[in-house]
Amino acid sequence: MQKTKMIFTIGPSSDSEEILREFIRIGMNAARLNFSHGDHESHKEKIELIKRLRKEEKSATAILLDIKGPKIRTHNFKNGEAELKNGDEFTFSCGDEILGDNTKCSISYKELYEDIKPGGSILVDDGLLEFKVKEVRGTDIICEVIEGGTIKDHKGVNVPNVPIKLPAVTEKDRSDLIFGCEMEVDFVAASFIRKPEDVLEVREILDSHGGKDIKIISKIESQEGVDNIKEIIKVTDGVMVARGDMGVEIPIENVPIIQKNIIKKCNQAGKIVITATQMLDSMIRNPRPTRAEASDVCNAIFDGTDAIMLSGESASGSFPIEAAMTMSRIAKKAEANLDYNYLLRRLKDPNPNPDAFADAISYSASKTASKFPTKAIVAATQTGSTAKILSKYKPSCPIIAITPYEKVRRSLALNFGIISKKCAYFNSTDEIIEEARKVAKEFQIAETGDNIMVAAGFPTSITGGTNMLKIEKI
Repeated sequence: MQKTKMIFTIGPSSDSEEILREFIRIGMNAARLNFSHGDHESHKEKIELIKRLRKEEKSATAILLDIKGPKIRTHNFKNGEAELKNGDEFTFSCGDEILGDNTKCSISYKELYEDIKPGGSILVDDGLLEFKVKEVRGTDIICEVIEGGTIKDHKGVNVPNVPIKLPAVTEKDRSDLIFGCEMEVDFVAASFIRKPEDVLEVREILDSHGGKDIKIISKIESQEGVDNIKEIIKVTDGVMVARGDMGVEIPIENVPIIQKNIIKKCNQAGKIVITATQMLDSMIRNPRPTRAEASDVCNAIFDGTDAIMLSGESASGSFPIEAAMTMSRIAKKAEANLDYNYLLRRLKDPNPNPDAFADAISYSASKTASKFPTKAIVAATQTGSTAKILSKYKPSCPIIAITPYEKVRRSLALNFGIISKKCAYFNSTDEIIEEARKVAKEFQIAETGDNIMVAAGFPTSITGGTNMLKIEKI
């Protein structure tokens, strides 16, 4: 059983019923819909198709809505693009929208001229084009082209080390979040999260439109987000290490270190962490990844990531199925060589608070699983919290979450090591233990004579009351 969760971005290469069904069978734990592209009608069709397929395949595949966020972009050019040469003078206008050419263009952020200073850098199209600010004249930013090339319509604009005053949630984002509530998506990925207040703003919109069950994944893409990561982790459900814009906003040599630090902090807090962007990038064009890409996926798992993600590889690449299968194979091989004791040792001990039964029990379960022959830990849960805390301590055996609620199953889709099954409501611990035995055999994880552990709460009517860990022989 694969423990590392996989997120596949859905796009023109993968939005057919045939490809989506194959993704689910390969092990797609969440389908990511990028709301930087497409309209609500097209996304609604995809969401309804995914819901139908996951029901037919008896899968707990979650739906992740990725909002655009406060991204600065270029406006339109006369011919859709313009050629710029090194040494040219080029002006970014923060005034009225104009049609761009090879001397100027307007941008979507009207206040940039107030934030940036001479000597600063402006990067366009993921850093492919670079400009140095010579002077700020009114609302115009006069630059020298340092790295030329083709500048195009609606390309991303980054300003490294410049705190910007854009709102965390744009009007488009608000509309998309409300749409996500109406469509009952499972996760929202919030782009360009810079501080904890940004997460709370997204949370307020979701809660006020019937989306209290929707989990928030905060995308860290700037130095400001990195600087505030501790506070962001406290208020979010999970973090995505979004290496695309991060690698433009932050010196590229810092990105691997930041990735490792964020993964460690999320592990210690028991929050979901996703490693994303360019994991198998060459598979957009080729049927096999580079050796470096295979190592990248493997090392993210060794570091303790919960989930790994495909972007262009699955959305617009020529080999979406091959990319999905390759990612799964690399993950399984990495897990077979994972040092679970190391992952457990580097976590802080459970909170010594005597009321923190669930944390102490989960830590003990993981430690026991590494020393005692255990095929699975079965967690009976009404809210998902028992299974999530067990996942925090990354036991060497699978975690089977049994719950009466489909929404809870999908909320666990991105936590490392968890598989789930919907079951009837339990009235006693005897019923829980009997179901645990049955489910472990059903998943072909254990057979007669094997040991499993059962984590649950007694009395069963109290949610969040995990206070029992029992070893059972099947």
